[in-house]
Amino acid sequence: MKILDFWWKAVNTRQLFSEVYLVTNADKYKHYERWATANDFPVENIINDGTTTYETRLGAVADLELAISSKKLNDDIMLIAADMLCADQNFDMAQVIKFFQLKGGELAIYYELEESESTSSRGIVEVCPDTLRIKRFFEKPQFGETSSRMASVVFYCFQRESLHTLETFLTQFPATEDRVLGKYMEWLINTAKVPVYGMKLPTGFQLIGQVGLSDYTKWLAHYSSLKNEPNVKAITCRAYARIGVMGNPSDGYFGKTISMSIANFWAEVTISESKNLVLVPHALNDPTEFGSLLDLYYISRKEGYLGGLRLLQATCKKFYQFCSEKGIALSKQNFTLKYNVNIPRQVGLAGSSAIVSATLKCLMKFYNLTDDDMPKSIRPNFILEVEKEELFITAGLQDRVVQVYEGLVYMDFNRSLMDEHGFGNYVQMDIQCAPPFWLAYLRDPSDSGVIHSNVRQRWLNGDPDVIEAMQLFAELTDKAKDAMEQKNWHELAELMNKNLQLRRSIFTDACLGPGNLKMIEIAKQHGSAVKLPGSGGAVIGLCFDQKKMSELKKAFQEAGFVFCQIVPYCPGSTSEQK
Repeated sequence: MKILDFWWKAVNTRQLFSEVYLVTNADKYKHYERWATANDFPVENIINDGTTTYETRLGAVADLELAISSKKLNDDIMLIAADMLCADQNFDMAQVIKFFQLKGGELAIYYELEESESTSSRGIVEVCPDTLRIKRFFEKPQFGETSSRMASVVFYCFQRESLHTLETFLTQFPATEDRVLGKYMEWLINTAKVPVYGMKLPTGFQLIGQVGLSDYTKWLAHYSSLKNEPNVKAITCRAYARIGVMGNPSDGYFGKTISMSIANFWAEVTISESKNLVLVPHALNDPTEFGSLLDLYYISRKEGYLGGLRLLQATCKKFYQFCSEKGIALSKQNFTLKYNVNIPRQVGLAGSSAIVSATLKCLMKFYNLTDDDMPKSIRPNFILEVEKEELFITAGLQDRVVQVYEGLVYMDFNRSLMDEHGFGNYVQMDIQCAPPFWLAYLRDPSDSGVIHSNVRQRWLNGDPDVIEAMQLFAELTDKAKDAMEQKNWHELAELMNKNLQLRRSIFTDACLGPGNLKMIEIAKQHGSAVKLPGSGGAVIGLCFDQKKMSELKKAFQEAGFVFCQIVPYCPGSTSEQK
């Protein structure tokens, strides 16, 4: 984060800027949140665009427009790419702003390329030497297209009167690959003819990943120290977040559910042989170092003391116990186990079980356990036991089943099946049956509510209303399975609404919490089907009108929620290291 530290120091002055915002994606959001708390950056000014992969990215121009619309900005702005290396870290930011105000137009920073740099990797500008207005902008020009070697970088100042051009550009260029800032500047200058002035800085800029080999010589000593060490082969496994499509939360009440693993979010665990058995704490989820006492206070208050390390440890303990009880002789070898996870916490997307699931996959591969040693049908029970028996986490089988089987899964937890076999009837459905779901979730899930309330005790006591509700959940699930297989998504939408209505009648709105209720309200206001995909903190829905979908997305984002289109995970579509 050293480069980001530099830029934050450069702009962190109230005399120059009223507010500073940082836009990132959902995959890296927690990293920047942690950086913010350690560096006195306002966490509420970090904007999460809801994406997790390169393929689902919004594009830098859309991210900029998201920042402006969600924060309702109506002022001049400065835009900087926070991953730039600047050769001279002592330039005067106030001078840039003064020049911007003097020219009374948009401003683009540029510098002169070094001989080793190619114009085809940069945005190149032709600047009028008298007025300093940029005459032409070439985004990564071909050889001979321009003789200029003046390179623009993502360092711009825009007047508030010109911010509307972002929406115009996004309308004209719907493809993500076109929504880069270089293309926008090329359009703004060459087509829209908006006056943009250039300011040259006597320093070079580099993007991370584009620096020369000489900049990496400091790592040679590190590599030399590793050259005599054995080449340890690592095994990396993933388990994906899931959404409850129908029937939840009846999985804990001998009901039926349909659930789907989604490629937007995942937990990833890596295991490699080592001299001692080592569980590596996660820098974000198992912090041992803090920026200050205030930083420790903020993190502990927000996230508590229960990170992912306990999940690794409990899984290893239970795995050894299982193998001992089943007479499976494990090879005498130790390992190092580490994990990473980008599943949003405490929003009911099965983050904890994903870490356990991925850890179990790694242990089975490391010790060469087969399906005969631990059949797929009993693995969800193993994962559930890790959480319930070892860590006292209240949970049901649904999440663990879909994370083991993956894809789109229909589950029948009929009591007779469970009593006879110890597991239910799990059917993998065609992932093509999945409609285009959307997902919205709380950025800060502190008010997600106590979802299960006293329903379980009422069920155990034989409350007829609860028993009938669980039967109705199962009926809705069977109808949803038929609707999905027939791709009757309008019927599915109606069933989703009924699932939510039934859930609210049993668990009551008082237990849902204001965040969940607000998300439900927004969806209904825009005519979208909606339901909770888990224990609370998130909602999923179906909206078939693209105009309404755009309005829905904007409404969620402006209300402070994170919104994204769900990408179904198809088993076998993502390779794992072995």
